[in-house]
Amino acid sequence: MLLGCNDTTQQQNNNTYTVPNGFPALPFPASNSYNDAKAELGRYLFYDKQLSIDYNIACSNCHYQKFGFADTATVSIGVSQEIGTRNSPAIINTGWNGAWFWDGRATTLEAQILGAMTSPREMYADTVVISQRLQKDTMYSRMFKSAFTSTTIPSTGLAVDAIATFCRTLISGNSRYDQYTNGDKSILSAQELRGLQLFNSERTQCSSCHSGFNFTDNQFHSLGLHTHYYDQGRYNVTGLDSDIGRFKTPTLRNIELTAPYMNEGLFTTLEQVIEHYNSGGKVFRNKDSRIKPLNLTPQEKTDLIAFLKTLTDNSFINNTKFYNPR
Repeated sequence: MLLGCNDTTQQQNNNTYTVPNGFPALPFPASNSYNDAKAELGRYLFYDKQLSIDYNIACSNCHYQKFGFADTATVSIGVSQEIGTRNSPAIINTGWNGAWFWDGRATTLEAQILGAMTSPREMYADTVVISQRLQKDTMYSRMFKSAFTSTTIPSTGLAVDAIATFCRTLISGNSRYDQYTNGDKSILSAQELRGLQLFNSERTQCSSCHSGFNFTDNQFHSLGLHTHYYDQGRYNVTGLDSDIGRFKTPTLRNIELTAPYMNEGLFTTLEQVIEHYNSGGKVFRNKDSRIKPLNLTPQEKTDLIAFLKTLTDNSFINNTKFYNPR
């Protein structure tokens, strides 16, 4: 990961988005290839409340840029004040994910977005009605033609493709940690370096799940949060008893900003998260074997948190290309 280069981003395919050094090429499905006009259309739609049944909820209502495109609510509130069951995950480098939602039930980003739009607990969109609304909007009629073809008629399906394209461009890779791995060895403090060493150690095994350029293995684990799981997680998708209580490993990028934590928003601070791992969690038959008492000292806990805060990417949080365009 030590690349020895001060330039932390690289252009890909002459598009307006950039892929950080050390990241693989950003994959786009053949059925939804990239172009700048489609990403810009997706940005407009991401902030548009007319995509919900009652004109009150947009994608951005649960994904705020200043919080790493996550939500500060324990669980998000949908149309008609419907209360969700899970915390809204951060939309960061999501184009590289292998599965979406906490239980991985969506196998494409497009399926995840459509699922959120049509969920009764979220936007509760009627796809026919949304298509009709978009077709009546002269600005969108022009933008859809620019993004797709000159004969395109706006539709919910194409709106989903555009939003997915925009979401894939929400790329974070210029934190102080990234600057360190790209050659600036003076940017991290001694405490932060101790935290990094502890994060990567066999003792904590943090990096065995929060691995790679995006600090996630994209797998599903039970962390021993409970002795009984009312939300059974991955089991709801696979039906396997071994998947009860397993949830997707989230990215740690911008983790300082994305509280509350865990699939149900159980913890409100990083200190609580670290203390959970330090305690070894609760007894549960599917708990990952790596979750065990760590016996961290107060200083080591502080060091770990200091390192985690180096993953905050202020250029991502303040990138005007992601702002509400209206």
